[in-house]
Amino acid sequence: MNRPTTPAAAPSAPAEAVDLSADPSADPAQPSAAAAAAAAAPVPRPRADAVRNRERILVAAREVLVEQGSGAPFDEIARRAGVGNATLYRHFPDRAALVHHVVLFVMDRVTVRAEDSLADEPDAFAALCRFTHAAADERIGALCPMLAGDFDGEHPELIAAREALAATVETLVAAGQEAGLVRTDIGVGDLMVALSQLSRPLPGISCMAVDGFVHRHLQLFLDGLRAPARSELPGEAATLEDLRQKTM
Repeated sequence: MNRPTTPAAAPSAPAEAVDLSADPSADPAQPSAAAAAAAAAPVPRPRADAVRNRERILVAAREVLVEQGSGAPFDEIARRAGVGNATLYRHFPDRAALVHHVVLFVMDRVTVRAEDSLADEPDAFAALCRFTHAAADERIGALCPMLAGDFDGEHPELIAAREALAATVETLVAAGQEAGLVRTDIGVGDLMVALSQLSRPLPGISCMAVDGFVHRHLQLFLDGLRAPARSELPGEAATLEDLRQKTM
């Protein structure tokens, strides 16, 4: 008579290694000294040449996108920046990433220009003029075409940059109005729309061909902002929030 076979016992899991040097009184929820030291270690800074290459690419991309639109070839951007295609793709793996960072680059630089104008100029109207011309030189008029299509206008980085720019330019305009130097029936939105339209190249015309007219036309516009106003404007003053709701 066959006896039932007793199943073999499953091998037991190996015991966990015990750290004999550990302090038995230590709170297991607290990080170890090694983990704390690793967390506190400084994050390596990018190499200086990598930072320079990135900025060269952004400057070149800004110019090429202004001249040729958001579909401009990467080869031309790399050539203009003086880097290889591999370097460009290492920093910006696709077109969406490049356009995103060009927009941030321009907005951040324009914000700094506004801050410098406020800090350095003797009066609020001079600061407004300096900022407006500087923003045109930064190609702020090229942002609108870049923001079209599938651009992520609600990306946290873009929201932060937009809010910083809005706050600084609002301070700039308000300072001029409070000093009685800028007419009170205009808003920041009016300034930014005019700046964008007057500094954007016309389709089919070389960007460099119209650069000489940009600052002439901007100064004509700025002279129209002086107080006291010599005319009554139709409609209502526009804010940046008004523009954002209509365009994004």
